[in-house]
Amino acid sequence: MRDIYVISCVLLVFFAASIAQAQPVVINKYSKIVNVNSGIEILEDANHTISPENAFKSNQFKPLPAGTPNENISSSAFWFRFKIRNETNLPQLILKLANPAIDSIDYYEQLDADLIRSYSTGQSMPFSHREYLSSDFLFTVHLQPYTEKYIYFRVSTTGALLLPLETGTETAVFYSDKYKDIFWGMYIGLMLAMLLYNCFIYSTTKDNSYLYYIFYLITVFLTQITISGYAFQLLWPNHSLYAKYSIFFNPVLAGVTAIVFIRHFLKTKTFVPFIHKGFIVFAVLYVSGGLLGCSGNYKAGLSTIDMTAGLIAIYVLITGIAVSLKKYRPAVFFLIAWIVFMAGVFIFVFKNFNILPYNNFTIYTMPVGSAMEVLLLSFALADRINTLKKEVEASQVKEMLALLENERIVYEQNLMLEARVNERTIELKLSNDGLNKAMEDLKNTEAQLIESEKMAALGQLTAGMAHEINNPINFVTSHIQPLDRDVQMLLDAVDELEKIMQEETTTAEKQGKADSYKKSIDFDYLREEISQLLHGIGEGASRTAEIVNGLRIFSRLDEGDLKKADINEGLDATLIIANHLFVHNIKVKKKYGNIPLPECYPGQVNQAFLNIIINAVSAIKEKFGEAEGGLVTITTGCNEDSVIITIADNGIGMDEHTSRHIFEPFFTTRKVGEGTGLGLSVVFNIIARHNGHIEVHSRSGIGSIFTISIPMVHTLAESPIAEVPY
Repeated sequence: MRDIYVISCVLLVFFAASIAQAQPVVINKYSKIVNVNSGIEILEDANHTISPENAFKSNQFKPLPAGTPNENISSSAFWFRFKIRNETNLPQLILKLANPAIDSIDYYEQLDADLIRSYSTGQSMPFSHREYLSSDFLFTVHLQPYTEKYIYFRVSTTGALLLPLETGTETAVFYSDKYKDIFWGMYIGLMLAMLLYNCFIYSTTKDNSYLYYIFYLITVFLTQITISGYAFQLLWPNHSLYAKYSIFFNPVLAGVTAIVFIRHFLKTKTFVPFIHKGFIVFAVLYVSGGLLGCSGNYKAGLSTIDMTAGLIAIYVLITGIAVSLKKYRPAVFFLIAWIVFMAGVFIFVFKNFNILPYNNFTIYTMPVGSAMEVLLLSFALADRINTLKKEVEASQVKEMLALLENERIVYEQNLMLEARVNERTIELKLSNDGLNKAMEDLKNTEAQLIESEKMAALGQLTAGMAHEINNPINFVTSHIQPLDRDVQMLLDAVDELEKIMQEETTTAEKQGKADSYKKSIDFDYLREEISQLLHGIGEGASRTAEIVNGLRIFSRLDEGDLKKADINEGLDATLIIANHLFVHNIKVKKKYGNIPLPECYPGQVNQAFLNIIINAVSAIKEKFGEAEGGLVTITTGCNEDSVIITIADNGIGMDEHTSRHIFEPFFTTRKVGEGTGLGLSVVFNIIARHNGHIEVHSRSGIGSIFTISIPMVHTLAESPIAEVPY
């Protein structure tokens, strides 16, 4: 109570001292709304440390010049005071601060000698905390009829500190707010209608100009209702932080979207490319100002945004004039719309700087200019569509004429081409006939060369096979004469025994004579010799049959079609055929695995095995000569989809250069007359026909390893690849 009493006394003293200094704002029964633009005093609180008690008794207040209080952008707090007099019959009045962008407002008035009324509001508090739910700040002034008193404000904000103050009776102020709501309702309705209209046009035309215009319209709309306070009231009433910083990013968004729309709508890249690039500088300045403001540097941020807005207004005006001079019709509509909008903006700004008076005309010029701009730009876009339509029609006519001309030229060219084609067809037919004959000759030559290689291999095999078959046949032949002699003796013995059996003697005598005869011809030895001769003949015949069977398996003359074949059996048959090559100094080591039967052409696969084995034996003989130590190792196995055959030798081997060329036709390292160079080429073609794969790994002086992969399931093979797999 004591503190209140002291404050009251201080206020009474101050009020008494100030009555003679300030002229009050008078409200009478004839007044509607009175602008408080004179008699206002100000006290700057740079450090935000002046308490209400100190402010009430301070003699540092300075009078402001007539007009709307405007302290621009400042980080200080400011105390304002003015005197108001009530000459109506009503016990209270309404005071309105028509700047919705003020962050913090502390209102003070004296109710009686012992009581001071204070009320805090501002954009930094939720909208619901306001005394009156209005987009502007309204305060109840308790003032008895025909009395006067001081009103105190403590104000701080991040933006421009502009205090357009009005006061009047409740009826006058509320009617004023009602008219304001009606005006802004019409503005909001118009903007939403234009937004829906342009969305509909874009959905039907898919013209990006409408899309950019929609974004621009949204940002301008948000900026306007933010300035008027309706955005905080209707869109984010509980988000004070967003409302505080919206003065930075709403203008930035509006500026950037305006730049994008203007560049696309006016086709600046086509008509004024130098000016087109300059817009990027303004976009960067806008974004920089927004970032400065949102980071806490309010003055620098708003100054950058305001400076950029002023410069770009002039820049866009120049751009519109430059493009309109290019006879681009939509630029004229745009220029008119931009001038109308900028006129509203300049009138609004001049009002804030007290160059123009604060009244309804200066208050509502900017939203009216914004609405007019939206309408005019919509007309400009519609006119642009008509212009584009005419351009398209003209382009279509030109295109049709060009097509007709092209059709005529094409027809004439076709006639010429047909004649040329006929000539070339005859020439190509003659060339093709020659090429076909050359191809046929080449195929015949290739077939003869391959047949020659086969005959050369057959010649080597024939000599060996003759030797292999001759041994068992000679063995049989050498046993026939002794066998014939022994059989004749056996027949003579039978005849002699028949005679003895026919004699009329006793059985004992007959038996004695028979035994004596058998001893004379050495019958037991004769029987044993016949058995040995028959056994020898059987072995010779069996060996001959084995060789013949091996030759049959190797050649597969009865199996020329694709079928499943036993690879291990084919290798054995090949070794039998090539047995004469393995003299006493060359050994064969077989490591057969339990492998499935792949689909293949058995005779061709055996031919490939034989050619590789012949090369292996040749390499061993070149290294060892008649000395022992030669070894051929044959290994079989499989993986998931292929049979793997490895034929390794410890012969002379090859260097890397030779290894890369051994599968090429006619390539050979043998002496002239010892080979055609087609053996391994035939092997490569056979494996390629099976869609298989062959690799060779060799080291000079160490030996060679040939690895063959044959798929389990045969697929149609492409033509053999000339590149050697290595």
